[in-house]
This record gives sequence, C-alpha cells and structure tokens, in this order.
Amino acid sequence: MSQIHYVIVPHDEGWAYRLGDVYSETFTTHDAALKAARHAAARQSLPDETRRIQYQDKDGKWHEETALGGDRPQAEVDDIAPR
Repeated sequence: MSQIHYVIVPHDEGWAYRLGDVYSETFTTHDAALKAARHAAARQSLPDETRRIQYQDKDGKWHEETALGGDRPQAEVDDIAPR
C-alpha cells in the first residue's frame, strides 16, 4: 500500500494543504486548511470502481492505465506549519 502526506503550509497570504508539488485552494485560517486536508485524506481511503484513466506527466506525455478501485493509499496529514 502506498502512503501519501498532505502538509499544511502558508500559501498566498493564507493557508493551504500541499500534496507533493500541488497546492489546494487558499484558506483564510490554518484551522480551515487543516480541516480540509483531513477531509481530503479521509476521501483517499474510500474504494471506487476499477476503471481506465488517462493522465499527463510532468514532461507533457500522456499515459493510459487501469486504476484498481480497491488500491487506495494510506493518507496522513502533517501539521508542521507554525501558526
């Protein structure tokens, strides 16, 4: 099982959660960003249908593969940002 980490960070004069290099929308408070990150992490564990997906990598190349609906990552929220 893979593991992912959402990290609470200052962002655009507010707060956001980040997964890798991707930021969420900006929240006005740290607590709002933390709540949203916890909600996103909880959704990661929900099984879905197995289906074909397409995605573009960082070099602009498109890929197609089968995503198994039961293969869900373990998601955690890291709240290391100073308030």
